Amino acid sequence: MTSSQGSGGPWSDLDRPPLNAPALRRALVLPDGLWTSFDVVPTTGSTNSDLAARADELPEGAVLVAEEQTSGRGRLDRTWTAPARSGLFLSVLLKPDVPVHRWGWLPLLTGVAAATGLAKAAGVDTSLKWPNDLLVSVAGEERKAGGILAERAGADAIVVGLGINVSLREDELPVPAAGSLLLAGAVSTDRDTLLRAVLRSLEQWYGDWVRADGDPAASGLQAAYTAGCATLGRRVRAELPGERMLEGEAIALDGDGRLVVATEGGGTEAVGAGDIVHLRT
Repeated sequence: MTSSQGSGGPWSDLDRPPLNAPALRRALVLPDGLWTSFDVVPTTGSTNSDLAARADELPEGAVLVAEEQTSGRGRLDRTWTAPARSGLFLSVLLKPDVPVHRWGWLPLLTGVAAATGLAKAAGVDTSLKWPNDLLVSVAGEERKAGGILAERAGADAIVVGLGINVSLREDELPVPAAGSLLLAGAVSTDRDTLLRAVLRSLEQWYGDWVRADGDPAASGLQAAYTAGCATLGRRVRAELPGERMLEGEAIALDGDGRLVVATEGGGTEAVGAGDIVHLRT
């Protein structure tokens, strides 16, 4: 996430008050819970980079939130512009005791958790674009309101970053395809409420997944992602590594979280990495 506007003071935009870090810490960091620390910084380059640099010294469950990011990254090194305090920009440190080959489900798990939490707290129907985007409907148009970036940090840790546009107005959108919870008609844009809901949802989904040894079917994750995925059933273009293109219908998620595409010739191909474009029918 990057910001094109100066942050000013914490109350420079009265519609965007700062997060109440002490209250959030009391609500989220509990003796038997997943979250072990909770910190809010006024500004930083990247919460993912900051947590990754401390992955070896921090226990699992560290949460870092920035009111503003200046050098944040999305997938494929993309940037995401947002004014200070206009969204939720956070990273969490996880050290899952599950087989490493199942770690690829963590971005999908985070998407399910975020969509579930936002549905409850914001009253917004959020769908998932495989593998890392959160979509909302603005005036009947599908818009991206959030993104997820998971990165390995050392041998046994993974940092998952989540950015959600909360109160962005139409004239602040970085690109026409962007959206926000406000523009999608959210019943609440209180970031404290939204952040609590998202992190509690993430704790629940992550706990179920770890207890199932990372099995996406047994934990219910595969079914939940399939149910909420806007990519499935759509005609898509997959822009794959090596400048290869694949077009077809997205028909399923396999057990490794890959997108299964039915191709023109009657075959199927599982896509594990690449950029997906939803094509209009």
